[in-house]
Amino acid sequence: MNINENAKIVLQKRYLKKGPNGEVEETVEQLFERVAKTISSADKLYDKNADTKATEKVFYDMMTNLEFLPNSPTLMNAGRPLGQLSACFVLPVGDSMEEIFDAVKYAALIHKSGGGTGFSFSRLRQNGASVSSSGGIASGPVSFLKVFNMATEAVKQGGTRKGANMGILRIDHPDILEFINCKRDNADITNFNISVGITEEFMKAVAGGEDYALIDPNTKNVVKELNAKEVFDTIVNAAWKNGEPGIIFLDRLNKDNPVPKKGEIESTNPCGEQPLLPYEACNLGSINLFKMLNDKNEIDYEKLEKTVRNAVHFLDNVIEVNKYPLDIIDKNTKDTRKIGLGIMGFSDMLILMGIPYNSNEGVDMGRKVMSFIQKCGKEASMELAKTRGAFPAFSESTFDQSKPIRNATVTTIAPTGTLSMIAGCSSGIEPVFAYAYIRNVMDNTRLVEVNPILKDVLKKRGLFNADVMEKIVKNGTLRHIDEIPKDIKDVFVCAHDVSPEYHIRMQAAFQENIDNAVSKTVNFASSATPEDVRKVYLLAYELGCKGVTIYRDGSRDSQVLNIGSVKTGEIKEEIKEDKKLAPRERPNITTGFTEKMKIGCGNLYITVNYDDEGICEVFTNTGKHGGCPSQSEATARLVSMALRSGIDTKIIIDQLKGIRCPSTIRQPNLKVTSCPDAIAKMIEKVAKYQSSNRAIDELEAEGQNSNFKGKTNYCPECGAKVEHEGGCIICRNCGYSKCG
Repeated sequence: MNINENAKIVLQKRYLKKGPNGEVEETVEQLFERVAKTISSADKLYDKNADTKATEKVFYDMMTNLEFLPNSPTLMNAGRPLGQLSACFVLPVGDSMEEIFDAVKYAALIHKSGGGTGFSFSRLRQNGASVSSSGGIASGPVSFLKVFNMATEAVKQGGTRKGANMGILRIDHPDILEFINCKRDNADITNFNISVGITEEFMKAVAGGEDYALIDPNTKNVVKELNAKEVFDTIVNAAWKNGEPGIIFLDRLNKDNPVPKKGEIESTNPCGEQPLLPYEACNLGSINLFKMLNDKNEIDYEKLEKTVRNAVHFLDNVIEVNKYPLDIIDKNTKDTRKIGLGIMGFSDMLILMGIPYNSNEGVDMGRKVMSFIQKCGKEASMELAKTRGAFPAFSESTFDQSKPIRNATVTTIAPTGTLSMIAGCSSGIEPVFAYAYIRNVMDNTRLVEVNPILKDVLKKRGLFNADVMEKIVKNGTLRHIDEIPKDIKDVFVCAHDVSPEYHIRMQAAFQENIDNAVSKTVNFASSATPEDVRKVYLLAYELGCKGVTIYRDGSRDSQVLNIGSVKTGEIKEEIKEDKKLAPRERPNITTGFTEKMKIGCGNLYITVNYDDEGICEVFTNTGKHGGCPSQSEATARLVSMALRSGIDTKIIIDQLKGIRCPSTIRQPNLKVTSCPDAIAKMIEKVAKYQSSNRAIDELEAEGQNSNFKGKTNYCPECGAKVEHEGGCIICRNCGYSKCG
């Protein structure tokens, strides 16, 4: 399987099955075998003679060729005891204490299983309203939003994904101004994205500068009127300040609701792209358009159609083998059988076709390719309905007079953060965020990651050299680099080269051919004004988008985002042609730490040394009570050679950490499981000290991620700068994704 090193690290850290001590128990190929076998098994439910082995091979090939990947919970959980395969859920929040805390409990179960949740808080009575049952007063939606946020903080999703939520409040709720401003402090409500549910009536009032009514959700009476333009400006200013709230056009979601008789759509999943009814889940997957090009860099529509049909088959099967966290979610999801087939690698595809992302030709190509996928996806769903039947709620749907179809919805554009890292392609329908950037590793080594398509083009044109790459890293764009010809700069545009208008036009072009919605971030330069944000919101409404997420560069911390800052000459070694790996010479003088660690058969003294280029050697010595001195010395020698050969310390630590020695079993108060585990933990500690320049004992006591708490523009796992794309947050340094 042809995946890059970064993809291997992400898979090993987040997706591969691990044992009780954290040791990896399957290969990348075995992961995809596990998924393909589990998902193909659903065919037997409809045909006891089905050739599931053949289907398994189709699914396996599609994934290992990186042509299609399902959402993260499917990769993580298919064929394993948990078995929860859905990424997105919506839960109702009723206006009683029992209903509110039922929703908290259900959300915790979903987060534990690996899913994200969306909520509308619009049914809750406003702050200060009377509560007849208790004689008290209500505290309002924002207070309970904070309760849900704290509950999420306490739940870790199986050690692989952190809980993500969407909180929505209708624009006509009496507490709307408090809601709009509830995240002005970046340290507040960190486990939620928030969006305002906008109505057509409100947008008409904005256009006319008129007042609009705030409605008590309990009594349905008008309690107050506000000027619509002033409220809209409040939303715009809050979003300009730190990217939230987003906006969702509720009436548009419900206009396209395929089963309106089953209820009203009031919320979406955490990234805004999947509108769902209460207690409903959706399974997502993405086709890699980069892999749909032929040798002439033209779209192979025959291959694309085949991939779409296989992907629809795959996602429909997921619905059957999925182990849902609640019975009511099982029932509602199978009633409508919604799937969300989307894409990734769109920007890469445009580059290879020679089409600028920020052009009318680029927008037209987005519209064309999505129209084809939508058509093929619907046809595939109708074919499945012939043998498996239409979705059970078909007779109650807006399709009831048309040809039976298996799935109430077929297409969605979801964020593909870690999936696109595995596939080695651009994310979702986003432009490439950066063509070259610095990736920090644990021993403070800084590696330059270069977009492979750009690297290939520059090599062919004789332009791939250290000076040019330093300028690309420093600027984050090719736009102002004189050495690069105009024809290359026109095509290799990054997110900040694309005007907000073209971001929205591209989103709207895809929305025309999407059943659900489009997850996308409109990236603004730090110099953008609130008026720029206002124009984008109005344009999104005008062009038929169902929601908008924006992010202004640097707005979530005091520092403008730099793609990478480098000293002259720092990256020269990184762009040399590939050569055989060999350790550099041991420096004459080093600095380091020695620590005594209690192991199963005595004490082990570990010394970890470093120089200006990073950690370079490890020594071990056993105490007088024995141990395995030859094994420890051999491990230390090999680790030292690997370190001086430039191997990422993360890889070394992952290989050694968690190895268990029989002598540690049933021995209390041991902080390590073996000599290799002790070596790994000492390397990790020294690497952490190097990257933070703080006392090593202070860091040990404080905990690994504390440096990054409250800094929302930094990865909570490794501290690197994050990217805002696809309505989500992704870290290219370690693979963390807020949305999975």
